[in-house]
Amino acid sequence: MSYAPFDWIDDEARRRADAGLVRTLRPRAAETELLDLAGNDYLGLSRDPEVTAAAAAAARTWGAGATGSRLVTGSTELHAALERELAAFCGFEAALVLSSGYAANLAALTALTGHDSLIVSDAGNHASIVDGCRLSRAATAVVPHADPEAVRKALRAHGGRALAVTDSVFSVDGDAAPLGVLAGVCREAGAPLVVDDAHGLGVLGEGGRGALAAAGLAGGEGIVATLTLSKSLGSQGGAVLGPARVVRHLVNTARTFIFDTGLAPAAVGGALGALRLLRREPERAARVRDVAVELHGRLVAAGLTAVRPDAAVVSVRAPSAESAVRWAADCRAAGLAVGCFRPPSVPDGISRLRLTARADLTQEQIATAVDTILATAPLPVG
Repeated sequence: MSYAPFDWIDDEARRRADAGLVRTLRPRAAETELLDLAGNDYLGLSRDPEVTAAAAAAARTWGAGATGSRLVTGSTELHAALERELAAFCGFEAALVLSSGYAANLAALTALTGHDSLIVSDAGNHASIVDGCRLSRAATAVVPHADPEAVRKALRAHGGRALAVTDSVFSVDGDAAPLGVLAGVCREAGAPLVVDDAHGLGVLGEGGRGALAAAGLAGGEGIVATLTLSKSLGSQGGAVLGPARVVRHLVNTARTFIFDTGLAPAAVGGALGALRLLRREPERAARVRDVAVELHGRLVAAGLTAVRPDAAVVSVRAPSAESAVRWAADCRAAGLAVGCFRPPSVPDGISRLRLTARADLTQEQIATAVDTILATAPLPVG
């Protein structure tokens, strides 16, 4: 018998191809003529001269890498400054910066639970939350999407140590979680509420302070937020925000913090530069919300089915997975980059185009994007 340890990979690849689910990398050039409604640069800060200058200055000052884990040599004065300013901006007592938003969710969920506890997780939560639940060793109850009563029932049934976790804004349809009601349910049960505010920071709340600030929950004793620095702040990395004792606990117990190399200084500097710019230009947050509402309104008026956005994500339904892929490809060929969500990435099995509004889009660019989507739609519109 010949030794072929990876033949099974070829079999799986054939099954993916037959199902139309093959994913491929598409390296982009530094400069492109594509109009980008696929990335998550909500505030248009990833190429802002002030932000890139801050990133470059940090690299020149602190080096290309953090040189070690945060507990060894990977914590710089710049990391500490970002944590202070991020916590103050979002209304929390303390913050802890990690190498990604993914690592932040893993840190929070694994460090705040254990084998004798329960996590109540929304069915629409991001994959990083799903993986955090799996790694936590806690029992996990997945409840129907945006259903506080289901959360209440799950917490009551457990009776022991537990927490609930939800996205603030869900990445597939762009709808917002009922945070105020969920917080009340958690208070009744004596359980913390962990909120992934990746899509809320920079978009929701006064001046972009996030969904928890908008809901009046920021800084609450039972509230923990996780963030990414790679969307509205145009950089890289993640953070956990909450009471100081929670952050101290993570420093001592969260494996994705303890055993990971610290976030590179350039990413820290870029995120800090973007945060300071947003503080000076809070109107960027309102602008991105306005752009999302306008995109949605124009597409729906033309006959497409789209979910009204609660933040920056506009979700447009497609007839099938195959038509969604073709639609996105046709948009790209016409000069417009859009996201394409299809099974198994969508929990409800409905394929979509996913558009992300940006604060720096002009009215002409908005019109061009809408015209392109309508011209390439797989079914007659109107």
